[in-house]
Amino acid sequence: MTTALLLVDLQHDFLSDPRLEPCAGGVIARAGALLEGCRRRGMPIVHIWTTVRREDDRRLPHWRARGLWRCVAGTPGHRPPDSLLPMEGERLIHKTGFNPFSGGALEQLLGEWNCRSVWLAGVHLHACVRTTAVECLERNIAVRIAEDATGSNDPVHAAATRRWLRERCVAFESVSRLLAHATRSAPDRLIHRCPRDLERVAFEVPQAGEAEIESAVAKSRDASIAWRYTSRAARCGLLEDVAIRLENVLEDLARQMASEIGKPLTEGREEVRRAAVNIRDVLARAVDRREPAGRICDAPLGVVAMIPAWNNPVAIPLGKLAPALVYGNTVVWKPAPAGTGIARVLMRLLAAAGLPPATVELVTGDHDTARQLAEQEGIAAVTLTGSSAAGYALQEICARRGIPFQAELNGNNAAIVWDGANLEAAAGQVAWGAFAFAGQRCTANRRVIVSAAQFEPLLAALESAARDLVWGDPLEEATRIGPVLTAGKRDDLERELAGFQSSGRAHAIVRTHGAQAARDWVRQGAYAQPAILGCDRPVDPLVQEESMAPWLIIQRAEDFDHALALCNGVRQGLIASLFGGSRELRERFRIEARAGVLKFDQGTAGVDVTLPFGGWKSSGVGPPEHGEADRLFYTRLQAIYGGVDPE
Repeated sequence: MTTALLLVDLQHDFLSDPRLEPCAGGVIARAGALLEGCRRRGMPIVHIWTTVRREDDRRLPHWRARGLWRCVAGTPGHRPPDSLLPMEGERLIHKTGFNPFSGGALEQLLGEWNCRSVWLAGVHLHACVRTTAVECLERNIAVRIAEDATGSNDPVHAAATRRWLRERCVAFESVSRLLAHATRSAPDRLIHRCPRDLERVAFEVPQAGEAEIESAVAKSRDASIAWRYTSRAARCGLLEDVAIRLENVLEDLARQMASEIGKPLTEGREEVRRAAVNIRDVLARAVDRREPAGRICDAPLGVVAMIPAWNNPVAIPLGKLAPALVYGNTVVWKPAPAGTGIARVLMRLLAAAGLPPATVELVTGDHDTARQLAEQEGIAAVTLTGSSAAGYALQEICARRGIPFQAELNGNNAAIVWDGANLEAAAGQVAWGAFAFAGQRCTANRRVIVSAAQFEPLLAALESAARDLVWGDPLEEATRIGPVLTAGKRDDLERELAGFQSSGRAHAIVRTHGAQAARDWVRQGAYAQPAILGCDRPVDPLVQEESMAPWLIIQRAEDFDHALALCNGVRQGLIASLFGGSRELRERFRIEARAGVLKFDQGTAGVDVTLPFGGWKSSGVGPPEHGEADRLFYTRLQAIYGGVDPE
């Protein structure tokens, strides 16, 4: 049985849309990797283009109504990027609307090749890609969609489309997994390797099936009745015991994180301490409130689905578990695959502290497991820390089900270094925020913005500060920059950096630890080279997309208005910071910077768990986490007149 690759509408007029999710740079890079992989395997390849001609106007009605001329033959917008142009022997199909089968040529080609399956990539998932998939299903052709090489300018609609197509047996997989399928090297189970030593398997992650997920939700729902009747004082006492036990295993957890996710020991210890502080802050705030007319009750929601990220596998889950439990909810926890090892340890710690059975249930797996969990009728709310793609998918489910949703999503954080700043101090904080833990946290300093006059001195200070941070084995005490999570992530970063360097988009590239790149330990693990990258183009994919990498983008501003525009000129809005500046400029920054967390004379990395933490724009959905914000998500306010006060 032959499998063909169909690339749909990867043309400049579609890719230039700033609303595209993922952004164009990511779609182009991953579609390019898929195309090259299919070429190496000798697979049939079809390029499908929308083609409009002014002399024969067959535009879609909504284009005509809005006066739009896109993908006009012979214009730059009609062409794909050079990396996605057809090669000799590859077929090109033109269409004027949504359906590439409308002219008959595609159906004839697939029939000649005896294609019984296709892979799809392109834009837009909710429109032309969906139509292509449905038409293939009509012809009994199996469909797999490269989810990381497929974009949409309507991401919530795309999330609904993804769910709808999955229900009709369309598979969504990453480019790397698709290519592994082609060589029969894709594993049947999730295997997590140690990022510092890729030959070593850390653990396997069982993929929970529907029956297992349903059972976990049912058990947690049954346990919720007794847990609601448990006094708040008893719940607080149990969670204080959790905090104590956590501190007692600090060193073990730090070493496990260093081995399993590549987090340097110093970062791991700080994470465990922060988690214990977070638990105690939650307990201190869990008090009843009274008004002259009566009492305010924080009523629990029920069973909360908890889906945390891998990069803080202790602090993020416990930062969600503590308020969920103290306010009387029960939890079904689906850890990120790479965080599964730590999750198992924390589950044993919760049990040792006396948490009643089924108050917290653990189910393991990938994003499909998370999706199935959120769909369960017994789930009353969903809290997520993850990617924007995961956020859109779960937001669509929760909106359809009418349940609360909280999401902490991508950060693409900028620090403005302005007149009056201590450049050495600013460089030290920004470099640590950008490079420590290989930049793999949503609070990392992704960008730094500086006036043109201060560019060279700041660049020199950043280079010096970055080189002072030891790049190496996360199990070594001195290490501050470890590996990225996987070999696939490392390889993607290397390709992206090479493309950026060769494209002429850079005004500076500094590989801060280049002398170490050829060492054996670098090749043995998933080590991505730390780099400072100069890029002034606000729309560049490198600027617009969160890299989760040891990279710092430096941008030059003409004046403070321009600096603020660059700071705000991305879709994300998690954290922004300002070093220096007059009193007037600092007040302007406070009022005009569009982020959920603002800092002065500090890098963006790191937060205090006693303050609310959440992003604006595409960085967050629903109430923030931590501090006073916890009760906004994990409870419903209930007014009580008269009656008996709780013990």
